[in-house]
Amino acid sequence: MTHVLLVRLAAPLQSWGAVSRFSHRDTHTRPTKSAVIGLCAAALGRDRTDSVDDLAHLVFGVRADHPGTPVRDYHTVGAGKYPLRPRDVITDHRRAAAVAGSMAAAEGPGFGHHELAGWYGAPKKITADPVSGALVSAELSRTALITERWYLSDAAFVAGLQHEDGALLEEIAYALEHPKQLLWLGRKSCPPSGTLAAGILPGTLAEAFAAKRLLPGPEGPDTSGRRPWAWLQAASGARGASPVNDQPVSFDPARRAHATRWETRMRVTIAPTATEWDIIP
Repeated sequence: MTHVLLVRLAAPLQSWGAVSRFSHRDTHTRPTKSAVIGLCAAALGRDRTDSVDDLAHLVFGVRADHPGTPVRDYHTVGAGKYPLRPRDVITDHRRAAAVAGSMAAAEGPGFGHHELAGWYGAPKKITADPVSGALVSAELSRTALITERWYLSDAAFVAGLQHEDGALLEEIAYALEHPKQLLWLGRKSCPPSGTLAAGILPGTLAEAFAAKRLLPGPEGPDTSGRRPWAWLQAASGARGASPVNDQPVSFDPARRAHATRWETRMRVTIAPTATEWDIIP
């Protein structure tokens, strides 16, 4: 017999990157399996280099109670000027040489008053300096870095983790409410709000999603009777299934890897006997 742990994923902002590059960081329309498994691994206190094979075998599904509204953040980093600090001179002899003349000619305090143009920004092409051995940027002039980041505003999802081992699900549920590491919904700027672990139900993902009422939205409890979409992990090549490249293999930064899994989409009809939410919003 299988059991399903329901996980409430709600916050003012959340972002589930599927294909994110530095200059453009998107968000998927719903939480990914990789992100939710990573959330559970962090709650359990696992390091990124630890194995997640046991968690990766969980059958994953997600119900979109409130899909939220996409919002765009136009983000700039660097450029302009900034006051020189002692560490800026100590850590890079090239910077020290660039300001040596002007600082010697300046009257009064040099640090905190002397501005250095064209050096502020995220360092790129980090390498060991041949003179000092310190790690420095190979690019001295740094232009502004412009990024476009997307989020989901006021979204609320119910993720489901299905497995035969109820004890494993109990361990994860406890960890989500007593996490050993900080948790976030896709990005560090998106902490979850309120209760995450929402109980363990017997049966399959489809049965568990039908047995729980919709999460309250920004306007309060949803009594519209609507049928939300849900995406359920399926067997490889199952009829009507689509491939998704978010099956976690390793979170190790040196060898991060994902594999392909399959999922089907369905409308969920909430059962008349569905239970209410007992959560801290």
